[in-house]
Amino acid sequence: MFIVNQHHLVGVTHVVYRAFGLSCRRRQQQQRSLNIGRGLLPRPRPLPLLLVTGGGYLGYQHYRNRIQQEDGVPTVASPTQVALYRSFPTRLLSRTWGRLNGVELPTWLRKPVYSLYIWTFGVNMQEAAVEDLHQYRNLGEFFRRRLKPAVRPLCASSCVISPADGRILHFGQVKNSEVEQVKGVTYSLENFLGPQQHRSNDSASSYRDLLLSSPDNDLFHVVVYLAPGDYHCFHSPTDWKVELRRHFPGSLMSVNPGVARWVKELFCLNERVVLTGQWQHGFFSLTAVGATNVGSIRVYFDQELQTNAPRYSKGSFYDRTYVTDGKLEAPREDEVSSSEGGVALQKGEALGEFNLGSTIVLLFEAPKDFSFNLQPGQRIRVGEGLGCL
Repeated sequence: MFIVNQHHLVGVTHVVYRAFGLSCRRRQQQQRSLNIGRGLLPRPRPLPLLLVTGGGYLGYQHYRNRIQQEDGVPTVASPTQVALYRSFPTRLLSRTWGRLNGVELPTWLRKPVYSLYIWTFGVNMQEAAVEDLHQYRNLGEFFRRRLKPAVRPLCASSCVISPADGRILHFGQVKNSEVEQVKGVTYSLENFLGPQQHRSNDSASSYRDLLLSSPDNDLFHVVVYLAPGDYHCFHSPTDWKVELRRHFPGSLMSVNPGVARWVKELFCLNERVVLTGQWQHGFFSLTAVGATNVGSIRVYFDQELQTNAPRYSKGSFYDRTYVTDGKLEAPREDEVSSSEGGVALQKGEALGEFNLGSTIVLLFEAPKDFSFNLQPGQRIRVGEGLGCL
């Protein structure tokens, strides 16, 4: 018969309990260490992860684009990349920016804010009609500042002058109904201007020929890019009559030269206001192209125009004619007076303004011996000559 010693049993039980306790404490310590380790590890954040991933992708794309540019191959965004870019809420951001521009700043804050902007974008305030920064109640007034009358003389020897301060992106003849927004990257003339009524040229074989009134003429274009530090008003480039305003709601992507080289048909995708009419040599048009943070495009003689408004839908256009059945539409009291056949504008006359920098595109008919006096990328100011006959 096996007899168990009581003391021995107590000792064994104590050892077992002690071992079990040590095991539990080890498990608790391990669990505590694991929890501490988990606490030390950062919790996954979707937005930073997305920014890091997107930044890495953009960096790779920029590196690849530079390699292709060195090889002389123009880099154009894929449809997927353009779709992703257009999906950003740039219209909402631009409307918000436009509202912020109208908020009145305290007097003590105006000079520091405007001075920072002047330093960042190289604004020449000596040309401004009002040099005292305290007189600009909000950012909008500062962006749309007027200039002293004598600082923008008009070139009398040129039949077409620059409508804005900025930089020349591209210029030349329009061929095959395609226009170059920058060298090597084009957009469709028809998509840009929209459908046109048939003129006297019934034998037109292309959209470009449809715009020409004479076989002895050609179609020319010039693109002027306005940077944020430039004078934001635009002026009439010649003596002409505006017959139609066509508003294309659209995206508000950036129109800086880098994006213009990257996005094909950028000017056709962005919101724009097209003014078309006639000058001494035939067809003439001026188009103000919107961009990111351009809260509005204003045309002084058309108070009905409202750009970047939620009620408009992309992919459509809205017309206002200034000629009805051969007679001029009755102008409003606050609009510029018009003459028979359209709104008459004089060379150098103030025409409109952007809420921030953007782009002006001129398309016009002229005799084939018209020549530009320009260089790609050169700086230009309102009133300076673009070309002559």
